[in-house]
Amino acid sequence: MTSSPAARATARAATRAAARASARAVESTDASSGAPAAASRAGGPEPAALLAWYDRHRRRLPWRAEPGRRADPYHVFLSEIMLQQTTVKAVGPYFVAFLARWPSVSHLADAPLEEVLSAWAGLGYYARARNLHACAKAVVARHGGRFPDAEAALLDLPGIGPYTAAAIAAIAFDRPASPVDGNIERVISRLYAIGEPLPGAKGAIKARAAALTPPERPGDFAQAMMDLGATICTPKSPACSLCPWMEPCVARAEGDAARYPVKAPKGEKPRREGTAFVAVRADGAVLLRTRPDKGLLAKMTEVPSTPWDSRAGAKAPARIEDHAPFPTRWRALPGAVEHVFTHFALTLKVHRADLPAATPAPDGHRWVRPDGFGREALPSLMRKVLAHGGIE
Repeated sequence: MTSSPAARATARAATRAAARASARAVESTDASSGAPAAASRAGGPEPAALLAWYDRHRRRLPWRAEPGRRADPYHVFLSEIMLQQTTVKAVGPYFVAFLARWPSVSHLADAPLEEVLSAWAGLGYYARARNLHACAKAVVARHGGRFPDAEAALLDLPGIGPYTAAAIAAIAFDRPASPVDGNIERVISRLYAIGEPLPGAKGAIKARAAALTPPERPGDFAQAMMDLGATICTPKSPACSLCPWMEPCVARAEGDAARYPVKAPKGEKPRREGTAFVAVRADGAVLLRTRPDKGLLAKMTEVPSTPWDSRAGAKAPARIEDHAPFPTRWRALPGAVEHVFTHFALTLKVHRADLPAATPAPDGHRWVRPDGFGREALPSLMRKVLAHGGIE
C-alpha cells in the first residue's frame, strides 16, 4: 500500500532527526582530557574506514610519496603553494617543470626572482610565486635549507598561512595537524550538515576536521580527505553510494548532500576597463615592459596599457593615445580581451601599431621577439592581449 504524503514527510523528518542526533553525539569531547571526540563511537565517521578506502583508491600525483614512504617537505611545499586556487590538472606540468629546474629548496632560493616569475607565467595568482621564492630564501637562511616540522615554525615563514603550515606538518612530517582545503571543507560540511554559510562556518569546519584527525597516519588522513572530496564527495552529483562514510553522513541521510557547503550569495564583481597597445616592429619584435615592484601582477611582463579604471572611475583622458608608449598611427582592433581577477573583471580594448625595424624602445620598455616570450614573465592576461593583437 502506498504511503500518504504526510507519512512520507514524517519519515523524512525522523531520518533527519536521527542523523542529527548521531552528529551531536560525534561532536561530544572528552572534557577531562581535551582529546578529540571519539568519532568512531556513537555511529560517527570512522577514520580507519577512510584510511582503508584511501589505501585502495589514492590518487597518484607527481608530488605525492609512494605508500610507505615519507613525503619530501619541499615537494609538499611546492605543490601546496601551486594548488592554491588552481586545479590539480593545471598544476601537474608546472610542478614537474619547477622540480626539474630547481630540484631543492636551496636551488629555488638561489634562482633570480625574474626566472621564477617567468616559469610561473600562466599559472595565475602571481603573488604566490613571489611568496614561494621568499619562503625558499627564508628556509635556507633560517633553517639551513631544511623545512621545520612544527606548524608554528612553518607559520613564521613568509607566504605560509594556516592551511599550508598544517598541510606540510601533516603530510611531510606526519604531525597531527588538520589542513582544511576546499575538498575537506565540503566533506566536513556534508558529514555534519553544517547550515551556516561560508565563510562564517570555517571555524566550525576546522574544529570538526581536527576532532576527526587520528593520531596515527594524520598525513595520509589529510590526503584521504582531499581525495574523497575530489573524487567522491564532489561539488555536484556526489557519489554517496561509493563513500566510506555514507552511513554517518547527515547530509546524505537528509537526501540533499549537494546543498552543502552553504555559501553566502556573491555580489557581482566590479568591472574595470582599459586599452592595451600592441606595438610590432617589422622584424616581429613586440614592445613590452615590466610592471611595478608592488601591486597587482607585480614585476610581471606586460604590454603597455592605459590605467585600468572602473566605468564609474576617474575621468578618461581626452584621447586614449595620450597613454600610448609613443605617438604613431594606432588602429583599434575589433572586439576586446576579457579577463577575471579575484576582485574584479577586466575588459581591455587592443590598439595595434606596425613600425619600422629600427624604431627604438621608449624609456622603461624593450623590444622582444616572440621566440623570446618564454623567457618573459608574461601572465595569461598579456598572452591573451598578444593573441588578440595578432602575435602568435
